[in-house]
Amino acid sequence: MGAGIAHVFAAAGARVAVVESSPDAATDARRRIENSLGRAAERGKLPATVGMVLDRITVLADIAHLPAQLDLLVEAVPERAELKTSVLSAAEGAIGPDTVLASNTSSLSISELGAVLESPSRFLGMHFFNPVPASKLVEIVLARETDGGVRDRVVAWVRGLGKTDVVVRDSPGFATSRLGVMLGLEAIRMLDEGVADAEAIDTAMELGYRHPMGPLRSTDLVGLDVRLAIAEYLHRTLGERFAPPQLLRDKVARGELGKKTGQGFYRW
Repeated sequence: MGAGIAHVFAAAGARVAVVESSPDAATDARRRIENSLGRAAERGKLPATVGMVLDRITVLADIAHLPAQLDLLVEAVPERAELKTSVLSAAEGAIGPDTVLASNTSSLSISELGAVLESPSRFLGMHFFNPVPASKLVEIVLARETDGGVRDRVVAWVRGLGKTDVVVRDSPGFATSRLGVMLGLEAIRMLDEGVADAEAIDTAMELGYRHPMGPLRSTDLVGLDVRLAIAEYLHRTLGERFAPPQLLRDKVARGELGKKTGQGFYRW
């Protein structure tokens, strides 16, 4: 997700700094971004050459080396609250007072993440969707503490990327994950009960309800481990209707995580 976010901002003309956890991770990140830009160029979706866009991107291996004068910092580490709060707290110490701070969380409470910050009024959620360059949506999540001017700046940036914003109040799962996970969990239950196979369930939603992608294929793309983590969080906060099916737990335990491992509900 971080590589995709860097791609879209740099392609739109911004100078971007990407922070990874080590020099090796930084090298891998730059390669992922370059590959992503190359695919976009092949499809005619890049407004400049790959080299020109890459020149706008600096990849760092230490958050302390971030330039202080940033307009926006987007945290995009894995969906674990303790990891996110640790990164956000370190980021706040490295940036200037006017930088907007955002989390790319898909379900965690923005108010709870922002509680570790000295200035929670400049913090909100920017929920990008995978793959970031192709997705048209960014869900903007406002905590009670989020300043209205910060909201307006982020809305303008999202529209400047050529994407559509939806602004929602901070609530478990927000709007998109709450609905998307519910549909995905029910599809997994239907598959486990033998109602239909994965392709039939997905085709029914794609053609019957005009979904661009069925819930099981979407789960493979998101990652079964990611979907399980979100479902467990929503189960704790919103109740039994979000209880993860055993089939989902079993697949994650076997390492069948979707597209990234080559096997999920489909073989990739």
